[in-house]
Amino acid sequence: MIVFTSHAQEVALPVDIRQHNLTNSNSSILNPAFSVNYENSQSIGFWGRWQWQTVDADPTTFFLNYTGKLDDSSSIGAGFYQHNTNVFLNTGGVLNYAYRYLINDQSSFTFGLNLFGYQQEFTGNPFQNDPQITLPQLGTSNDFILQLAPGIQFSYERFSIGFASENLFDYNLTEKARNTGSGDKIYLGTASYDFPVNILNSEGSSLLRPMVYFKSIPGFDTQIGMSGFLSTNKFWAQTGYNSFYGISIGGGGRFMQRLSVGAVVEFGMKSELKSKDPTFELVTAYDFGNVISRRKITEPEEDEKEKELEEIAEVEKAAEEEELSKAEALLIAQEAKELAQAQRKKSKDSLAQVKKELAIATSLQKDQERRTDSIQKIKRQEALAMEQITKQKRLDSLAAIDREKALVEANRQKNQIKLDSIKTVKEAEALAEAKRKSDSINKAEIAAVNATKEKARLDRIEQQNEGDKPQAGEKYEEVVGEDGLIPGYYLIANVFGTKKYFDAFMANLTKKGLEPKSFFRSKNKYNYVYLQRFDTMNEARKARDSKFNNRYADKTWIYRVRAQ
Repeated sequence: MIVFTSHAQEVALPVDIRQHNLTNSNSSILNPAFSVNYENSQSIGFWGRWQWQTVDADPTTFFLNYTGKLDDSSSIGAGFYQHNTNVFLNTGGVLNYAYRYLINDQSSFTFGLNLFGYQQEFTGNPFQNDPQITLPQLGTSNDFILQLAPGIQFSYERFSIGFASENLFDYNLTEKARNTGSGDKIYLGTASYDFPVNILNSEGSSLLRPMVYFKSIPGFDTQIGMSGFLSTNKFWAQTGYNSFYGISIGGGGRFMQRLSVGAVVEFGMKSELKSKDPTFELVTAYDFGNVISRRKITEPEEDEKEKELEEIAEVEKAAEEEELSKAEALLIAQEAKELAQAQRKKSKDSLAQVKKELAIATSLQKDQERRTDSIQKIKRQEALAMEQITKQKRLDSLAAIDREKALVEANRQKNQIKLDSIKTVKEAEALAEAKRKSDSINKAEIAAVNATKEKARLDRIEQQNEGDKPQAGEKYEEVVGEDGLIPGYYLIANVFGTKKYFDAFMANLTKKGLEPKSFFRSKNKYNYVYLQRFDTMNEARKARDSKFNNRYADKTWIYRVRAQ
């Protein structure tokens, strides 16, 4: 259950994790899909946030995590986090998994999932300054919550759009019920574009990423924000704006291409937040994997191209040393060209890169032709020609073997894709059936538990008030289970038989800042206006004698409804 508070002198604080300033490191807690797209290959990171307080106090939120890429398409992570919502203190861990599917050379789709498991302890902070407010049902809360936070991201070239939810699915293992209702979900949407920049000889690894986002939190206005993130191999900087929290600015340094340390400061812009201390964030990450620029990953694989050039160069050298004829040299060059083309087909290079490599191969072929023109003038001995023919046959055999291996590998991958698709469909069907059965059982159990709790509460109220007796001279009326009213003590302000005066009275109380309620008594056809319902006679008398805490000066009286 999501809880938030509001007081006359305090600003209501949203209960989300408040991770909107995370633009690169530790960003898997913002959207789980970011771990495979934005995080380092193997890294340990820390993020701490001090909400409206100085850094010498305990952080309101911190996140210590490990992220590791299994390959270019998937990553896993695990971490420990603590978050103070100002009502609950959540302490536990989180597991992350993300997978990126390449649609084509320009676009991809990424799915990520965070699994939170944490102990939820009621802090009582919003109520600790008011001794009149007690919450015995929450005072000893110490529940364990499981929470699923999925996220997706679609990328086309350098543009990305994402969507995530912090608590799309959750379950309270202690209460054996859902932790939040369908109307209490938190959603986040992002859109960004990466601009490559050249700063400090960064060789294409620097980028500027503007991002806009929205965040929907139950009970609060939707947060709209934007940020700008500049990253180089020496430093990073960022700035941003959030419609609730205000403006932020931060930056940090990168050392030895592995360690990143920085901080962010956030200032409130609204009038009710200007009296608050600034919010501080500390962001660190240490990368102990292979240091590879994210943008360079999508570039052509230089190793394969160099290998092809080396093979062609070896053919040229052999032709020069052994003084081949023009026809033989052209045949070797043609075989080298075919081998290069076969290697390119197995790679995932873009169409532009393929055209570039074809142009290189054509240029090399022309160079080879020019060289073999000079070699043609040299006479060859019969023995050398026979030796070259034998060598050519051996090269042809090797090329045929390579083509056969490529065909076998392609068939194997095709069959594996079919098997994986069948397995995925079966797993999805089994998961859907298990979820349907689990939901049916959970609904029945929840209904039974709620009915038992409600009966126990009504019995407790009836037993507690059995000995209550009207005092001498006080105006008091008592009925048993009438008109479906909830049993209890209603503090009546007035009774009306005419709708016109009833509506005017209700409007007047509302204008005074009260929240009046009413019920219609069918027995006498009157509308009863009451200020509040209480569970005990003592509470009702206290409210009556105090003039409803000095909020209603006119006379009131008590109307009791007993359970049948």
